[in-house]
Amino acid sequence: MNVYDSGRMIDVLASLGFSVTEDPAQADLAILNTCHIREKAEQKVFSDLGRLREHKENRKSNQQEMIIAVAGCVAQGEGAEIMRQAPYVNMVFGPQTYHRLPEMLAQALRSVDSHKKQGRGVIDIEFPLEPKFDSLPETQRSQVSAFLSVQEGCDKFCTFCVVPYTRGAEFSRPVVDVIKEARHLVNLGAKEITLLGQNVNAYHGAAIHGQGEWGLGRLIRELAEIEGLKRLRYTTSHPLDMDQELIEAHRDVPQLMPFLHLPVQSGSDRILEAMNRKHTTKYYKEVIDQLRQACPQIALSSDFIVGFPGEADADFQETLTLIECVGYAQAYSFKYSIRPGTPGALMDNQVDETVKASRLQVLQDLINRQQLAFNESIVGTVQSVLLDRRGKREGQFMGRSPYMQSVTVFAEEPSLGEIVNVFIEEAHPNSLAGHLCNSDVMITAIPSVESKGQRVY
Repeated sequence: MNVYDSGRMIDVLASLGFSVTEDPAQADLAILNTCHIREKAEQKVFSDLGRLREHKENRKSNQQEMIIAVAGCVAQGEGAEIMRQAPYVNMVFGPQTYHRLPEMLAQALRSVDSHKKQGRGVIDIEFPLEPKFDSLPETQRSQVSAFLSVQEGCDKFCTFCVVPYTRGAEFSRPVVDVIKEARHLVNLGAKEITLLGQNVNAYHGAAIHGQGEWGLGRLIRELAEIEGLKRLRYTTSHPLDMDQELIEAHRDVPQLMPFLHLPVQSGSDRILEAMNRKHTTKYYKEVIDQLRQACPQIALSSDFIVGFPGEADADFQETLTLIECVGYAQAYSFKYSIRPGTPGALMDNQVDETVKASRLQVLQDLINRQQLAFNESIVGTVQSVLLDRRGKREGQFMGRSPYMQSVTVFAEEPSLGEIVNVFIEEAHPNSLAGHLCNSDVMITAIPSVESKGQRVY
């Protein structure tokens, strides 16, 4: 989502004559677009600001100004504290207000007395009544694999999560607007589009011609009709919003890739209840069974939090059992970190950091074994790979398989931006390697289940 938002900020600023530089020392305007999900990301903001301050002071000594801005969810949640700790910051604005960048920038520039001292910074962290998407210019840039935000905010209020407080309530863009932007991205060269949302499968956008609402499954079917759009993905999802229409889209829509990120967070029903996830492990596994019945070749990833307040050894063991039962192609896992303002921050029985670290290591070892096993199961198959970037070696290109695996291959120059068939020869923990082939037959790894209930590949 932040990658998408950053790109849209660039679009807004382009109309003011700004262009992107890779060298912070040359920047007239530097924006940190921030994430508030984990404590480490928040801490990084202030270290990055310290580095930008040095550039700002160097430019000032040469009679040049640098405007420093902090955007995104840390700005939304900690705007006043940022201004207190880093008074040299000129602008602080949340993720719902970046469409107002021109007026904020004009105000910040007026507040700077270039001959004497820095003026007071600009803060804009209100949730606007008007959707920001209505005010954003049409992008003039796209990549082969593009992001498209269709939904923002969350109404779930998990007790560990700060998103409802920094991104606001759920909002879904109208279907017409999504289709228009998708067509535009394809016209600019996109062959794959990932639909984004904090809770993307809760999408309920106004239907075409204003006749009711469409869910994500119906939207995906419509997007699949766009000529030139070869691949569709979506992230991030909640198990409660995996409705039948969306599950059937995985069965019926060939452009929808057979890979789904479906966070569960814990394998313990007791902890899930404390997290306010509103589902059980039984329900989660039933959803996965339905997905695998609809699309047998589908692969899954997930999120896991270890050390949530009150998590006992037995709860953690239930998480490991769930992972062994489901079998993941990859997963993201983190130690629980207290997010100010969330109910979890006020809970008793906070887990000791050394216990969190130990459990995380055990969990990641299991996930890594499963990921390597899944990658190894792809060896000897032909996979369609969208080549979207160059590798480090001459003639080497990189891309993504349908299962989001990074694949390296040697190819001719015209192959960049193309979907090619690759015979997979090597599997590594985080990537695959192979050679181009002419086969039109896609051979995929199909999960199987052992008698013990543990999923293998």
